[in-house]
Amino acid sequence: MADESRVSTHVCGAQVKIMSGRSFCRLIESRGWRLCRIRGSHHIYARERAAARISVPVHGNTDLKRGLQRHLMRIAGIDPSEL
Repeated sequence: MADESRVSTHVCGAQVKIMSGRSFCRLIESRGWRLCRIRGSHHIYARERAAARISVPVHGNTDLKRGLQRHLMRIAGIDPSEL
């Protein structure tokens, strides 16, 4: 049952694993994003030669909200099936 609460249904029907801000940071760092700066609890990531920036809220080990996580994944180019 605990695993079911950490899984959300994506608009297209694919399952999305809900992650904490900290674990999402580790994921995007492994995909080439680098930490530019930290402002309060928000970690700002960027890629070389790309105008896109990602601001990830890291509030301890609190899970990201579904909509925010999908938005960040879309910017980072992460497919929900890759989680």
